[in-house]
Amino acid sequence: MENWKDTVEIITQEGQIAVPYTWWVGDTGSRFLMALRDEKKILANRCSECGKVYVPPRKNCGQCFVDIDDWTEVGPEGTVETFTIVHFNYPVQPVKAPFAYVLVKLDGADVSLLHLVRDDIEKLGKGSRVVARFSENRTGSILDIDSFQVIEGK
Repeated sequence: MENWKDTVEIITQEGQIAVPYTWWVGDTGSRFLMALRDEKKILANRCSECGKVYVPPRKNCGQCFVDIDDWTEVGPEGTVETFTIVHFNYPVQPVKAPFAYVLVKLDGADVSLLHLVRDDIEKLGKGSRVVARFSENRTGSILDIDSFQVIEGK
């Protein structure tokens, strides 16, 4: 019996398909993003069992597995836990290179927030102090915090 693969011509169509997705971030994420957009505030939530403060906020505590409904404001300043500097542009990056991805532990939080540093990246180091800069035109996304600005380098 003849293999069917031997009787067909393989045709490959290369191209790019735009697949625009819309995601709902839930009640917890919505409250966080609306505070960024409407009030220029960074909200976190605190576990009633262990006291851990999460930013961005979570619906459940990762340690205790209980629902979290205690809200608090954190930041806008924080400490860089780690970072990487990006020197090359790539289409999915949120901004043009050079910039840095940073994990920032905001004052009052127990976990780090992943975000960007656009300016003064040569001053950036582990332990650097940074402050959030908010976008002029906020739309309800994490990029309503335009970036973090280095205020004390290491």
